[in-house]
Amino acid sequence: MKNLFKQMINRILLLTSIIATVLLSSNHVYAQAESPKEDDFFKIMKVPAPEGTILEVGGLCTLPNGSLAVTTRRGDIFIVENPTSQRPFFRKFASGLHEVLGAAYKDGALYVVQRGELTKLVDTNMDGKADVFETIYAWPLSGNYHEYSFGPKLAPAGSFFVTLNLGFPPDWWHPKSFVPYRGWALNIAENGVVTPWAAGMRSPCGISMIDGELWYSDNQGDWVGSGSIMQVKKGSFMGHPSSLVWSNLPNSPIKLTSEQFFAKNNPRIEFDKNGQPFKPQNIVNEKFKTEFEAKKEIPELQLPAVWLPHGILGISNSEIVKIPEGAFGPFAGQLLVCDQGQSMIDRIFLEKVNGEYQGAAWAFRSGFQSGIVRLAWLPDGSLAAGETNRGWGSAGEATMGLQRLIWNNHIPFEMRAIRAMPDGFEIEFTKPVDKKVAEDIASYSVESYIYKYHGVYGSPPVNNENCKITGVKVSEDGLKARIVVNNLRRYYIHTITLNGVRDKENYFNLVHPIAYYTLNNIPEGKKLAMTEVSTKNSFKAAPVTKAAIQPKTTAKAGALAATKAPSYDEVKPLLQKNTCLSCHNPNTKQVGPAFKDIAKRKYTVNQIIQLIHNPKPEHWPDYSTPMPPMPQVSAQDARKIASWINSLN
Repeated sequence: MKNLFKQMINRILLLTSIIATVLLSSNHVYAQAESPKEDDFFKIMKVPAPEGTILEVGGLCTLPNGSLAVTTRRGDIFIVENPTSQRPFFRKFASGLHEVLGAAYKDGALYVVQRGELTKLVDTNMDGKADVFETIYAWPLSGNYHEYSFGPKLAPAGSFFVTLNLGFPPDWWHPKSFVPYRGWALNIAENGVVTPWAAGMRSPCGISMIDGELWYSDNQGDWVGSGSIMQVKKGSFMGHPSSLVWSNLPNSPIKLTSEQFFAKNNPRIEFDKNGQPFKPQNIVNEKFKTEFEAKKEIPELQLPAVWLPHGILGISNSEIVKIPEGAFGPFAGQLLVCDQGQSMIDRIFLEKVNGEYQGAAWAFRSGFQSGIVRLAWLPDGSLAAGETNRGWGSAGEATMGLQRLIWNNHIPFEMRAIRAMPDGFEIEFTKPVDKKVAEDIASYSVESYIYKYHGVYGSPPVNNENCKITGVKVSEDGLKARIVVNNLRRYYIHTITLNGVRDKENYFNLVHPIAYYTLNNIPEGKKLAMTEVSTKNSFKAAPVTKAAIQPKTTAKAGALAATKAPSYDEVKPLLQKNTCLSCHNPNTKQVGPAFKDIAKRKYTVNQIIQLIHNPKPEHWPDYSTPMPPMPQVSAQDARKIASWINSLN
């Protein structure tokens, strides 16, 4: 009996060995380990602050000696010595300032933006604390709570750029410019001489200098369908009309007025004595449907260089930084953009086509402890992230803090870059791809869409179309794949998905298989001939029968189907399309309450529909960010969403 049992065990072991050998030799797909994730390459580490320090970060600036200047919304400025060590030293450099939302270093002095001025701070007696506070320039304030001021950013000639937020009245989704120059970018010289630079900004927290050029990111809202990054040229109109009330002031590089803007779009609009339109919530977009259509009438309108799809690549995009040589491996020279609402960082590859910027955006690293508003490179090549969420909720377990993002010198399998081609896109990888799957059209998909340009808060993606891929050409070294795409649309966002592509060495998935390319211009040049590309397509569609199109149902079954609440998988596309998931999560608190907590309120379906279109923030007093009206959500979508929410109770 004992020998028989031993023989059985040996046979099982032999059979197991044979099966493993067959699987390994025939198709290494079955033997692959789980594909690596963000955390396997980029680690997030906390920078510990002294106990009791309220570190609501508003600004970061790396000093020549490697220390990090940290400014806070509470008005403190700290110099963090040895910020990359396990025990950094926090020295208070100044306190008692008013909401310091940025800092820059120049010629031994620290320049900061307070709510109402650009201030120069100097430590003249070298005791480690500022003893000279000099106002370089002060701008008007109305007293509105939302008149944030951002910057400064140092221009190549030594002057400074600042950006000023619009004021938010009680119906906060229709901000206004109550005093000059709210909604503008200003250039300020050391001697206090001010040059108005550009108008049309809504909430310009993401002011940045990239290679001597001024850039900024804005947040979704009225006239801003989604977040984006834009170059700020002198005399540009960035899109939000409220700031145009000051375009008639001396030295304004913009001559477009509010009256002219709305006359081009809706000649029936009436204005108050300050040039602001009456009842902006009732503005009907009669002519402008998209920003690129508006630009035909308004040449000074600046279009986004790269859109950052709302709820996917953030909800409150903030500072932009360029990756320096030696940092973050294959991505040196590209841009990173932080997001306050979703506590994440995006990556952007820029290129110029016909003299204008455009490019691709990807998610890069999520999972930070709180909303990120500021970024700064440290001497060891790590990236400091300054965080806060007071006044606007964010993902993460903390309300504020300082963290570092550290690359471990291992190269992830990613799309390194995407370049527009006359007939599609060229995708460059960080590692060679497996040619068998990379030459298969089924490994790729492309669709395009755009956002509305209107006075309603935000926009869902509109004008969606699938773009047929007709061929693919993979380079000999496996580092590039050029896809031939039908129906490229100028100015549209093209979502490029590579779910089937694998790397050659380990057959791993891409860490981020989806990119969002903003196609402002389609380049000229030679198109690929069909004889040059692979047309292999392993996708086999199931045959569609007449019975499948028109299934028979009984009256009782039909009634049950009509009353049955949709599942999460069924309703998720609607939640994504209408950007609900940017603020709400099915089970956990985010910017707004969890859907399951809404279900506990036992609203009727009709009540939820009404609340989607006209929210009641007073129902949720513990949430600092009121939900804006969402009239663009169709009644059909709203009913399905409401039915699903109620099914959670």
